[in-house]
Amino acid sequence: MDPTTVGLIGLAILIIFLFSRMPVAFVMGLLGVVGFSYVVSFEGGMRMLAKDFFDIFGSYSLTVVPLFMLMGQITFHAGISSRLFDTAYKLIGHYPGGLAMAAVAACAGFAAICGSTNAAAATMGTVALPEMKRYKYNDELATGTIAAGGSLGILIPPSVIFIVYGILTEQSIGSLFIAGIVPGILLSVFFILAIYIWVKLKPDTAPRGPKTTFKEKMLSLAGVGDTLILFILVMGGLFAGFFTPTEAGAVGAGGAILLGFIRRRLTWKGFIQAAIESTRISCMVLVIVAGATMFGHFLAITRIPFALATWVSELTMPHWAIMAFIIFLYLVGGAFVDALALILLTIPIFYPVVTAMGYDPIWFGVIIVLVTQMGVITPPVGVNVYIVNGIAKDVPLMTIFRGAVPFLLAIILCSLILIPFPQIALFLPTLMMR
Repeated sequence: MDPTTVGLIGLAILIIFLFSRMPVAFVMGLLGVVGFSYVVSFEGGMRMLAKDFFDIFGSYSLTVVPLFMLMGQITFHAGISSRLFDTAYKLIGHYPGGLAMAAVAACAGFAAICGSTNAAAATMGTVALPEMKRYKYNDELATGTIAAGGSLGILIPPSVIFIVYGILTEQSIGSLFIAGIVPGILLSVFFILAIYIWVKLKPDTAPRGPKTTFKEKMLSLAGVGDTLILFILVMGGLFAGFFTPTEAGAVGAGGAILLGFIRRRLTWKGFIQAAIESTRISCMVLVIVAGATMFGHFLAITRIPFALATWVSELTMPHWAIMAFIIFLYLVGGAFVDALALILLTIPIFYPVVTAMGYDPIWFGVIIVLVTQMGVITPPVGVNVYIVNGIAKDVPLMTIFRGAVPFLLAIILCSLILIPFPQIALFLPTLMMR
């Protein structure tokens, strides 16, 4: 068989295996090695296996992943996430739907020091769901809010997805981080508006919480202090050019540990647990990257990405229609494949097409992250929905999926605004380059 046919068969087998719920990292790695060995040689396949694993796990650029993961885990075990929710709860909890709005605000704040959608959903689910349950919030609203709010961890920097996209496309990770700030804030506002409309239409779904005094509100603002310190330290250092992304991750992790010990909220048990969780999640991410790299090398020798890029670039359709088609493919693919795996699989194929059409690669990164964000709250993959279901075991899975629908519409609306107005994402990175 010619290499292109072998590549198409490999893609078909990959899709079948992904639908069978096999671990995506091992599927991509196995198919990559077998396919490469078939097209080139068995010896070449074994060399690629050893080289790719060594390159990924020894990569200085990817060191940023465990560092930001450690920062997020430390902030969780130091109680910073619970203080964020407490602040938001005291400020807006007495409004209709206020607890859900507070959960979104806390998710956005935690995302700014975490970088993982799964961690954000799990953390805020543990903190906010019991409170919403105590005040008799509707299950759809409560669980849907947490699942969607946690997805902000993909978009608001520091984001693991942005890191991987930057490494794959050789774009500045710092610029990608900065580009995600305004869209992240905009999407958080849209989430809160979705809750407001929901509660207006169905007032009985979200009873008001107790009012707090002005003094209590002011005192609660201290709960945001640690998050602001870490965010300004990390993103301010990146914005000013003091740190590289890897150095920023180290400074953020060190700052989180220092704040935890100063506040006397981080125990040795919590520190060890944070280190274990950071190692586990980082290894999972790096194995997925290694598997996708091997599969990418297999696809490269089949010439499929180059043939597809040539075919798309020669279409007589206008550029905006081709871009709409690519975004639609990400939207559909995100419902079936993990966001990180989807980006690793498709960026080598679509990135050359997008840049050849003259689109800004930083803007494209924000759009792709935003679109794949839908996948974490849509069936059948919907990782965040499964995480929330693991916390709220008494709530049926389909109830959580239904609760996420209004937030899915909010993400679509945000994407539709960013496409014709790219400066929303590019304003801050452009300012940074001056």
